Amino acid sequence: MTTLLQAENLSIQFGGLMAVSSFNMELKEGELVGLIGPNGAGKTTTFNMLTGIHKPTSGRIIVRSRNGGPRNIEKLQPYQITSLGVARTFQNIRLFKDLTVLDNVRIANHFNAQYKSIHALLRLPVFYQEEKRIYEYNMELLKLFKLEHKSDELAKNLPYGEQRKLEIVRALATKPHTLLLDEPAAGMNPQETKELMELIKSIKEQFNLTILLIEHDMNLVMGICERIIVLDYGRVIAQGKPAEVTRDPMVIKAYLGKEMENDA
Repeated sequence: MTTLLQAENLSIQFGGLMAVSSFNMELKEGELVGLIGPNGAGKTTTFNMLTGIHKPTSGRIIVRSRNGGPRNIEKLQPYQITSLGVARTFQNIRLFKDLTVLDNVRIANHFNAQYKSIHALLRLPVFYQEEKRIYEYNMELLKLFKLEHKSDELAKNLPYGEQRKLEIVRALATKPHTLLLDEPAAGMNPQETKELMELIKSIKEQFNLTILLIEHDMNLVMGICERIIVLDYGRVIAQGKPAEVTRDPMVIKAYLGKEMENDA
């Protein structure tokens, strides 16, 4: 299987705090991997390094670009990393809240628009043709998430759960090969979480995605992830299949905050 995203000895230090230390990971094509750990373990910080928001203190990040070649990305800006095929959502929703639902998705299409500035300026036929294609594609994405009937509403007027979904739609509009989801079920009720779990599995297959997922809802993680990486105090303490990880003494200690007693 092709490696799409790889981290090698990735570390980041803020003053005297080593937030993430010697993080190693390989994401293979088609995988759905969970990144879990207690609060403050360094999960979102890791996402921020992988997507260019934080620059690592040391280590390498390698992405297989859209043309198939490996690229070191640790010095690139977020928009450059997105153009290579890596998109993400955020733990704290970051929509353009005063734009419509449709415009929030349309704004993510500039990587894939097949016309130049001069075409838009002169309103040439290629501009209108491409804008029509983009509109239809974006409406198809919104329909997948049952948001097409709200395309003209302002993003800020959507219920919280639908704002979460809109962020995923916007990420998909960049046509990524790798999608990083930072707590996509945060704030959702059990029914919404169940629907989201099925939706994530569906878009993974439909768009041939590789997904890295941060999530505290263990039902969601265990229900869809093929492999799990566990962080604690910025270090990987376990990784493997869900059933293996949940039995790991170090994982149980990290979550419960105490040593496991031996089996009788």
